[in-house]
Amino acid sequence: MSIVLNDAQNQAITHIDGPCLVLAGPGSGKTAVITRRTQYLIEDAGVSPENILVITFTKAAATEMKERFQMMIQGAKAPCTFGTFHSVFFMILRRAYGYNHTQVLPEEQKRNILKSVIQSMDLEYEDEEEFIQDLISEITLIKSEYMDLQYYYSTTCGENEFRQIYRQYEDTLHREHMIDFDDMLVYTYELLKERSDICQMWRRKFQYILIDEFQDINRIQYEIVKLLAGERQNVFVVGDDDQSIYRFRGAKPEIMLGFQKDFPNAKRILLNINYRSSQEIVEGSQRLISNNSKRYPKAIEGYRPYVQPICIHEIKTVEEEGKDVLERIRAYKKSGISYNEMAVISRTNMEARRVVDILMEYNIPFRMRDKLPNCYEHWIARQMICYIRIAMGSRERSDFLQIWNRPKRYLRREWLSEPQVDLNNIQEQVKDKNWAVDNIQRLCFDLKRLKNMAPSSAIQYIRKEMGYEDYLVEYAGQHRIKPEELTDILEELQMMAKPYETYEAWFQHIQEYGERLEEQQKRQSLSEKQEEAVTLTTMHSAKGLEYQVVFVLEANEGTTPHKKASKPEDMEEERRMFYVAVTRAKNYLHLYVLKEKYGKTLQPSRFINEIRLDQKQLKPGTVVKHRIYGLGTITYVNERKISIYFDELGETKTLSRSFVIEQGLLSC
Repeated sequence: MSIVLNDAQNQAITHIDGPCLVLAGPGSGKTAVITRRTQYLIEDAGVSPENILVITFTKAAATEMKERFQMMIQGAKAPCTFGTFHSVFFMILRRAYGYNHTQVLPEEQKRNILKSVIQSMDLEYEDEEEFIQDLISEITLIKSEYMDLQYYYSTTCGENEFRQIYRQYEDTLHREHMIDFDDMLVYTYELLKERSDICQMWRRKFQYILIDEFQDINRIQYEIVKLLAGERQNVFVVGDDDQSIYRFRGAKPEIMLGFQKDFPNAKRILLNINYRSSQEIVEGSQRLISNNSKRYPKAIEGYRPYVQPICIHEIKTVEEEGKDVLERIRAYKKSGISYNEMAVISRTNMEARRVVDILMEYNIPFRMRDKLPNCYEHWIARQMICYIRIAMGSRERSDFLQIWNRPKRYLRREWLSEPQVDLNNIQEQVKDKNWAVDNIQRLCFDLKRLKNMAPSSAIQYIRKEMGYEDYLVEYAGQHRIKPEELTDILEELQMMAKPYETYEAWFQHIQEYGERLEEQQKRQSLSEKQEEAVTLTTMHSAKGLEYQVVFVLEANEGTTPHKKASKPEDMEEERRMFYVAVTRAKNYLHLYVLKEKYGKTLQPSRFINEIRLDQKQLKPGTVVKHRIYGLGTITYVNERKISIYFDELGETKTLSRSFVIEQGLLSC
């Protein structure tokens, strides 16, 4: 999008020496500022291109920025360094230690190493992939924060177990002469801190440092930047603390908020004009994010006019939500808006499952920025299915291993010694153990009851009558997670099974559902983004994108903000995620609030009330702006009406108070 440079952008572009913090709100043209400042340094300030380093967080962003810059200088080759933190730091390590790319540990190999370690320790966990992913996240956090392992307390497993896993993982890397992506940061920091001669060499090389998406920086990346900046302190950082949403990777808004403490002479510039979103969306998003306390206060202005009020839809069920999204997508398409200009955003990818189902059913093309997990592959679903398979006659040892002590029956694993399980034989083997015989007989009784049930009734019976839900609650307590995170999987599974009267019909659906998801993934990879398609994305993956139309699913307490958000800093991060979601919209923003789910009444997200126009602002004497009538002053307010004298009309208009509150038609 072509934008006219405003005063704040010009200030940022023409800044030459010394530290500078540029606060760049959504749609404020930050990429243009970085590329044009790079051009200005070379063409107007006489800086050698070889002395300029531009860092961003993804390879795609670095490539795009480099291409835009090269176009601006009319094809002349300017040897500026554009790269990600990892690529720049690996370049430093390669020069110092002679590393090559074959020594960088691929992600798949990292998983395999951890898999081997945890299997050798015979740890208890339900889902191996989930367990490994949590371990990877914790290893990254330790390295990015440069923590002492001794003082780190794992949330994935016991402290001693985690430390053993970490040390064995590190020993394997050292033995194989490999480094992972996190080591690139740690080793670069240690190199520059311990070798002043090498540090001085890179300081002479990179005399001007520009950093994009500064709010995403972690502690060790920041410490390296400060080392490279040296006495010159020519650090030009651009970002938005209100869009810092990667705390789980070590990114914290506190780093950006403390920039001027570390660089007391830093100039601060606010890019305060949003060129992306309509006036209603800009104002609503500002009402929302202003509820956070740890932030730079910003008065963001909208460049574009009013288009349509933010639409808040109170919908009874997830099925109705999916149907409503479908109908609106079709209507927008019919009005001439491309599928490429529409996005469905959810807090996690699980909330998008119903929308995926209905888009596939009606052949609406879509692409997913996050892989939609097959809920039938979740370990809880696998265990439910194994119970039913055994009730139907399966005697496979693998099926019995899944359910043997879930819930706890204190039955020994070694009793399942044969490929085909015979419960009568096992009872005979353990006949001297009355408690074991009783538990096996109870299992046989339950399996007989399950045999002729409908799938949904069977899941309910396993949950309540067989004690499986109690087992999940106990498991959640042992692993320090909220029980609802597991019981909600059961609720979802049971609801999905309701339409099917027989196990055969349900299993057929499970197979077809998996095939459809696989087909969708293949079609998506083959299209190479050439096919016009609606985007489905999580809030995390939506950052940096923009669309004409945005649908935000399940704006309810427990979803967004997520049920895991228990601390004040967690709640502020949840609000930042919601802020990122709503500011992706250019013209049309639809927020969905569910009234119930799994038969339980839901509460609207607190963010919905925050984004609406605050009723406290509606009082006589308040100057307001209306999307149609322009500037006016409130003259009278009661429970039902608001009277406003509009200057341009020279007359008073009376509006419905409830409509104004619901739709946010006024800007105070």
